[in-house]
Amino acid sequence: MIESLDWIELLSFPFMQRAILGGILLGLLGGLLGGFVVLRKLSMLGNTLSHVALIPVVISALFQWPMTLCLIGFIILTGVAILYLIDQTNLGSDTILGIVVAGSVALGMIGFTLVQGYRGNLLSILFGDILAISNLDLIILSLLLIVTIISLAGTLPQQILLTFNPELAKVQGVLVEPYRYGFIILLSLMIALTIRSVGILLVNAFLVIPAATAQLICNEFLPFLTVAAGLGAVSSVTGMMISGIWNLPSGPSIVLVQLISFIVTIIFNRRHLSLF
Repeated sequence: MIESLDWIELLSFPFMQRAILGGILLGLLGGLLGGFVVLRKLSMLGNTLSHVALIPVVISALFQWPMTLCLIGFIILTGVAILYLIDQTNLGSDTILGIVVAGSVALGMIGFTLVQGYRGNLLSILFGDILAISNLDLIILSLLLIVTIISLAGTLPQQILLTFNPELAKVQGVLVEPYRYGFIILLSLMIALTIRSVGILLVNAFLVIPAATAQLICNEFLPFLTVAAGLGAVSSVTGMMISGIWNLPSGPSIVLVQLISFIVTIIFNRRHLSLF
């Protein structure tokens, strides 16, 4: 964090330039994937996977392993395991997700007490700091965004059918399971890479709020995804500027901007037009 500065001067700092680019990439990713998360009613899954991150964060601290790799590997495995359990048991998805959240928080907090020495860096993961984003993070986010766009664009008809009518998709021969698991892997990657910037407690808002706002505005699918991605990017940049100028936490500032945009949309769009 820095003292209050003129916003033009603020943009001259390399760390702010990296943060803005990272915010745009994260906003686009969050909007694109969040659109499917909201329409498929997977918001609780995103929340669950973000809380699961407590465990790999502690593991990386205990064994001095790279945190990013731990986050990516553990969250992907957990996301796939959750989907498998939902498919293979008679328990409701909310029950499975509730159990995973409770277990993850319990294990994470117990592990946290075992970490020796300074633990402030672990606490910072709760709220994140996008101003600390690195060039390597930018490269990884750029690659993930490219893969996400190519994957969704190449399978868009199938993804739309799976979103609105999974049973019809099966009848028409769509390979439902590979598409579902592939989407969960993309979502898990996005969450793992977003946590260090936005934080465990706020990453799900990054997925849900821009998409929910776009749903109030748009009544066609492609414009809906476009608006969700745009809102994610614009709110990230705006939140970071507010964070830098007024010396506020970056992650909460971004989410606050998203929340304000959602409330304003409700106020000025009282008809709540949406076909979703």
